[in-house]
Parts: sequence; structure tokens; C-alpha cells
Amino acid sequence: MNPRHASGDKPEQQPGKARQDGSAATDDFDVILFGPMEERQGSRLGDSRVRMVLPARPPFHRLREGTLEATESAEIPEGRMQQATYWLKRALIGVPIATARSDQERLTKFKALAVLSSDAISSVAFATEAILINLVAAGSAALAWTLPISLVILALLVVVTLSYRQTIPAYPNGGGSYIVARENLGTIPGLVAAAALMIDYVLNVAVCVAAGVHNVVSLFPSLQPYVILMDLVLVLVMTVLNLRGIRESGTIFALPTYFFIVSALLLIGVGLTKAYVFHHQPLIGHFVPTVQAIEPLTIFVLLRSFATGCSAMTGVEAISNGIPIFRKPETRNATITLTWMACILGTLFLGITLLAMTYAVQAEPSGNPTVIAKIASDVFTGPLVFLFPLFQLSVLGILTLSAETSYADFPRLASLLARDKFLPSMFSFRGDRLAFSSGIIALALLSALLLIGFKGDTNSLINLFAVGVFIAFTLSQSGMVVHWWRLRASQKSWLRSMIINGTGALTTALVALVVATMKFLEGAWIVVILIPLMVWLFQSISRHYHLVEQERTFDLPLHPQDIHHRIVVPIDRLDRATIQSLAYARSIANHVTAVHVDIDEEHTNQMRADWERWQKQIPEGEGIHLLIIASPFRSLVRPLLAYIDVMHQRHPEEILTVILPEFVVSHWWEYPLHNQTALRLKTALLFRPGIAVLNLPQHLQTHMPSGSAHHERT
Repeated sequence: MNPRHASGDKPEQQPGKARQDGSAATDDFDVILFGPMEERQGSRLGDSRVRMVLPARPPFHRLREGTLEATESAEIPEGRMQQATYWLKRALIGVPIATARSDQERLTKFKALAVLSSDAISSVAFATEAILINLVAAGSAALAWTLPISLVILALLVVVTLSYRQTIPAYPNGGGSYIVARENLGTIPGLVAAAALMIDYVLNVAVCVAAGVHNVVSLFPSLQPYVILMDLVLVLVMTVLNLRGIRESGTIFALPTYFFIVSALLLIGVGLTKAYVFHHQPLIGHFVPTVQAIEPLTIFVLLRSFATGCSAMTGVEAISNGIPIFRKPETRNATITLTWMACILGTLFLGITLLAMTYAVQAEPSGNPTVIAKIASDVFTGPLVFLFPLFQLSVLGILTLSAETSYADFPRLASLLARDKFLPSMFSFRGDRLAFSSGIIALALLSALLLIGFKGDTNSLINLFAVGVFIAFTLSQSGMVVHWWRLRASQKSWLRSMIINGTGALTTALVALVVATMKFLEGAWIVVILIPLMVWLFQSISRHYHLVEQERTFDLPLHPQDIHHRIVVPIDRLDRATIQSLAYARSIANHVTAVHVDIDEEHTNQMRADWERWQKQIPEGEGIHLLIIASPFRSLVRPLLAYIDVMHQRHPEEILTVILPEFVVSHWWEYPLHNQTALRLKTALLFRPGIAVLNLPQHLQTHMPSGSAHHERT
């Protein structure tokens, strides 16, 4: 009979046919794939047939001889609670995606721009306001300095963009500042860059979510008591969406990003046309002196305003970090997307700054209404007034969802650190939807803690911003200078490239120093302290993995015949479960010791009598013994551990194995009623080298007759 195949793949060898080497006709792979074959006798003498029962949902199909591939059916758990959790996970996250489809999950330039540039583009909604609110300390007349400061930031954007355009083809596998700094400057600079970026990514999520919720509360003041709850709900929603995979989340987040870009360009176009063409307004409007100067206009005030305005630069490095998520050719698509992002960011930032200058918009100390909302209310008047709420909606969308850049890059950076043994290995594994699930969840938890700690206050969080990203900029560009110097013999344009990256390194180093100094007392000190702490943590994890790699040997002989077992079975009473455990132990080794801890004399006497009766059924040469340890202080675990330690010391040439029966119950609420002693003993033995622990499951039925129930002393 020709068996039916669940996956449509034809096996290289049919069950029941002899192999060419003359081995058995049916192997384990055939049994797994097709089930066991049963021989059925016919109605007449000598008639017989072979019957094979195929699984309805086969968990495997054959790839080649000796290789099976698990199907989606193998992922479905058996228990009711586990199945409920599994189907809930599928409903939230989606159907698992096979590794072979990873190329299909990559992003086009259109989607990648929305995912990786949302952080940078969203900063134009508050960067100009950040400059204004710092300059106003020197009085309203000082606000005219906003335009020169913005032009300096734009020049800085050009330098950084040109620098990263060279980083992308030089390091096409992504990783950005961490990889560049580590390969060219050393491990410590690379870890400093990684720590700075990870801090900035967490801050970005917290700031963006807090800013988005702040805009909602400004429209609906009655929601003020629920700010933190709204922050956490928004983080949870974004986490679930990102766990569904980068392609699907990119599709969802593309709409608000492009909606804001179009709305902001419309605002700038209409606003500048009205100001310069119809109303002939000056470049710098007349700022009403509503605020008295509390300090003179000094270089300190200008530098502080510049440092705060540099928040517009956050997220520029995201594209160079996430090159592997682009469709092929990755480097070309990433370079084009970086250029698009820089042009859009520069245009929007300059345009909004010009509008703020010509309309003489000042920042409110309370932050409500925002500067960009004031500009929109001045521009969208008359027949265009209907555009004002639409623009506010676009601002709300981009601010809320601009955290997507962090969700795209933080997990990928964490996976690179885990690959290099600087973070736990779980960060390098992809989840069901090919997303780095551990990194996404870690980012969500850290951001939630930050939002709770700072009570969702945007002004408090933004003071921590931009320090880390400029440190990463500096290390990345410095690493590129070393990179081009090493290639001077093979690259004709090495000098031009080195000058570009060197200019970027010097510029961003100066900015990092200014930002850290100006914001130090306002919160930047937290970042300055956190970075070395994180580097120390990375190194500690790496040292641990290095030690594990050196120590991951067990003092066992290489040949099975050289291994000699000594079995210890802790028992409480001699019942069916205990006898089954002892029978299993006797099948492994000749020398088995059953150990009973005496804390109840009457119970122990009954158990000894049962043992003597059972021993009459056992052959004398099997070497199974009962040892009773009296425990006058009624302790169960400590006497057992002391005996195991003594046996291990006295018989170092034998493998000491402790067999622990564990009860498997039908309902989750029954677990606390069993296995407490076994769990404590197993936990303690885990930290004793050279001792093997074997768990023997004893399955309990849901409804057991009252006379057959097995009781355990816990």
C-alpha cells in the first residue's frame, strides 16, 4: 500500500521497503511520520494485510533522509490552559512565520522611512519650542536667536547625514555605532556606544508616549488623572503591534507618519505664502515683551538653547543601525532612505522655525498650547480653519507612534550584543513572527518603569534626551576615521571619506560636550552615570559566559561502559508510585539505595514493615537497600542533602544520581498541593556539581477513587 503524505513531500524510502544497505525496513523516522504499521489477518488462511493509521495533523514532514521538519501542528500544546494561552497569543500576535520567509518580511523604502524615521521627523513638533523656551529666560527680545541656532542645527544635520551615508556601505550588516566603534576603536568604546544608544532608545519611547498623551490631555483636560495609565496602555499596544513583526507594524505605522509629513508641509506652504506673499511680514516678527528677562543673554543661554534644540537630531542613526530590515539591495535602499529622511527633517524643522519667527510665536511655560499648535491656529484661519483639528490629529499621531524607531532598533542592537555575549542569549532569538521578542518586551518594561518614575512628565524626561545619541554619533564617526585610515592603500577616495567622517566626529563630540554640560544638573547626570554602569554590566555578562564556556565540562567518562551508577531514591512510603520509581532505578544500576527520613516513628515503622514484605519478592543479588535517617528536629531536606553529600565524597568514581518522583496533576490549582519537598531538594542539588538529578513524573488522574489516592508528605 502507498502511504498518504500530510505535507505532499515524497519520502526517499517508503515504509516497509528494505534499504539498500540491508538494514531494518522501518526506522524511527517512518514511525514518526506515518505511525506504526499493524498486520491484520484476513478471513482466509494465509491472508494478511498491513494497516497504517495516519495522523490527522502530522507534526512532522520529511525534508531528506534522516531529517524531519516540525510543522505548525507540533507547536500546539496539549493542556487546556496551555492551549488557551497559545490561541490567545495567536490572536494577538498572529500566525507564526517560518524562517524561510524572512526575506519577505523585509521593508520597502516607503515603509522603512516611516518606521526608522518617525523618531527624527516627530522631533520637529517640539524642537523649535525647546529652543524658544530656553531663550525666553533672557527675555522676549532674545527669541530672534532661534533662527541662527536652528541653522547651526541644520548644518549639523548635513554633516551627520553625510557621515552616515559612508557608514552604511562600509558596514552593510547594521549595528551602527556599536559595530563601527567596536571593530575600529575597541571593545570598551563599542560598549559605550551601545549603552548610549540603548538609553536613548528607552528615553525615546518614554518621551514620545508622554508627549502624545500630553497632547490628548490638552484637548481633553478631564483625562489628567489617568495620564500614567494612558501611557502604559499605549506602550502595551505598541508592544503587541511590534511583536506581530516588523513588516506588519511598518504597514500600521506608515499612515500616521506620512499623514504628519503631508500636514506639516501643507502648514509650512500655506503659512509662508500668507506671511511673505500676501501679508509681507518680516522674517523676524515683533515678539511682544510678555516675559521679563531673568538672566542676561549670554553664551551660556545660547548653548543651553542649542543643546535642547539638538533633540531634533535624535533618531538620525536609526537607518544605519537597521540596514538588514531593508529589501535587497539593502545598502542602496538604506542610503536613499537616509537622504529622504534628512531632507524631510531639515525642511520641516526649518519651515516650522521660520513660521515661529515670522508669526512671533512664543512658548507657554505650561506647554499648553504648544508652539506648533499656536502656529497652526495662526495659519489655518478663515476657510482653512477645518485643517486645524486635522493637523493637531497628525501631530498627536506622529508623537505617539514615533517610538516605533526604538522598537525597530533597540531589539536588533540587543540581539547583536547577545550574539557577542554581552547580553543574555535570549535577546538573540527571534519570536514566532521573526521579531526579536525579548528585546521588544525589555524595551517596553524599561520604558514603562521610566514613565512611572517620572509620572509621564515630558519636560522632566526630555532633559535626559540627546546626550546618549551624540556620544554614539561621536564614537561611530571616530571609528569610521580609523576605518578609512586602514583602507588607505586600497581605497582611492579614503582621504575625502576620512575628512567627512573626521569633521562629523569633531562636530558631534563638541555637541555631546555642550549637551552633557548644559543639561547635567537638569537630569543628564543620570545618563552620564548610567552609561559606565551598563558597560560594567555588559562586561560582567561577558565574563560569566566566558567562564561558563571554560567550565562547561562534566567529569564523566567518554565511553558508556566506563560509567558506574549509584542511585539514591528518597521515599516517603512504599506504595505503587514508590515501587515504580525503585523499579526504574533498578533498571539503571545494580546499587540502589532508598532513603527515608524519619520524622514520625509510627509512620516509619509501618513503612519498614511494608519494605520487609516487599523485599521477599526481590532477588537477593539486586543490591537494593533501605536507609532510614532519624531526624529529631523534623527536617526533611537537610538530612537528605547531608547524606547525598557524604555519598558523593566517598564514591567520587561513581555517578551519583538522585531520582525524584514528581506528581503531574490535571489542574493548575492542584500544583501547590504537591512536589514541595521534591522542588526544594531539586533546587538545592542544582548547585552541587557532579550530581545528576532525574525527575520521574507520576501522573494523577482527574477523578481518583478515594481508596487509591496517593498522599505525599510536603
